[in-house]
Amino acid sequence: MKRLVVLGGGESGVGTALLGKAKGYEVFVSDKGKIKPKYQDVLENNEIDWEDEKHTESKILNADLVMKSPGIPPKVDLVQRLIAANIPVISEIEFASKYTDATIVGITGSNGKTTTASLTYHILKQQLSVGLGGNIGTSFAKQVLEDDFENYVLEISSFQLDDCKDFKPHIAVITNITPDHLDRYDYKFENYIASKFRIAMNQDSNDYLIYDGDDPVISNWLELHPIQSTLLPFSLVQTFENGAFLENENIKITIDNNQIIMPTKDLALEGKHNIKNAMAASTVAHLLKIRKQTIRESLENFHGVEHRLEHVLKINKVQYINDSKATNVNATYYALESMEAPTVWIVGGQDKGNDYTELFPFVNEKVKAIICLGVDNQKLLENFSSMVDIIVETQYMSEAVKIAYKIAKSGDNVLLSPACASFDLFENYEDRGRQFKDAVRNL
Repeated sequence: MKRLVVLGGGESGVGTALLGKAKGYEVFVSDKGKIKPKYQDVLENNEIDWEDEKHTESKILNADLVMKSPGIPPKVDLVQRLIAANIPVISEIEFASKYTDATIVGITGSNGKTTTASLTYHILKQQLSVGLGGNIGTSFAKQVLEDDFENYVLEISSFQLDDCKDFKPHIAVITNITPDHLDRYDYKFENYIASKFRIAMNQDSNDYLIYDGDDPVISNWLELHPIQSTLLPFSLVQTFENGAFLENENIKITIDNNQIIMPTKDLALEGKHNIKNAMAASTVAHLLKIRKQTIRESLENFHGVEHRLEHVLKINKVQYINDSKATNVNATYYALESMEAPTVWIVGGQDKGNDYTELFPFVNEKVKAIICLGVDNQKLLENFSSMVDIIVETQYMSEAVKIAYKIAKSGDNVLLSPACASFDLFENYEDRGRQFKDAVRNL
């Protein structure tokens, strides 16, 4: 009996353990932190051996196969020892994809991947049997075991791709590539780019890569590293024979002379970046033969994902906006770009090697005050102190929101868009976003 060791007892880990057991593996789950009670119950009920708050090496280094949570860096000693022992270390995506013949849509990118994945799923589910998983929602492995959908939309992070070897989505989407997570990639942008492109590494000419044709990072990489799949770019400024582009406020999508046209004026989501997300999702839907009318209606009634430019409340004519999901500079760029009123900006957290230069024009033009919410705000203070009259520091969300409430005047926005990871003060970006919303509701 082959031994599967799962490192990390969260959603993807427990899902992998269940699928592994069903496929005849002897399974052991190990988590250095605490496994949540709901996941402990699942493991107990399925008689799967587990431990938490430690890694017992003797029970791990005898594995035939290891699935590691994407949150565990490859450089940690235990992972290095597994690699040295020639024990394959893979991601949930890699493991689960071997047990399904479904059509897989894999979506990656520095920003927009959650919105694009959620929107793609929202369109496809009107007509197809489809599951949503990966870096979002229910574990992909668990869905393969329990639901056996004919199609999957997977949001996939670079960390998950790093542990893929044979994974081959029929349709791959790269929304964009901007510097992020550089602390995991030896502070080399090209390592991170290569990681994203792993989504297409096993594709052949029957597969598709949908990508932002306006993104120079993607275009340059494709020129130097040609891939086998059929390329379908999308753009706001160029036109393509095959792909999606904007013409007179309409999205036009052409694939092999088959064209569909979508008006942008009725899109539920605002902002230029969301036109691109809509282009990517509609191109997938068009490839999978979804009716034009269905695509159009879905784009009109999809209202976005939690913690992404989410309008929380208006208090005294001040709009409070939760963009906690903006964990890198480029995401915050989109947020600030879409602000139409003077903005009190709550920013900060765990810096991942950020360069804030691209935000300067927006900060000068739109931001009236900055509230730094992090353990170490030195870099923010150095970058922005000279640009605004008010810049303050706090380590409590409730205090950040109270300060914002005092500063903001009628007609202003208060925007939480941190541009950083949340792990210095919060459990994750969802926890940060929920605390923001609770603090706003308590004003």
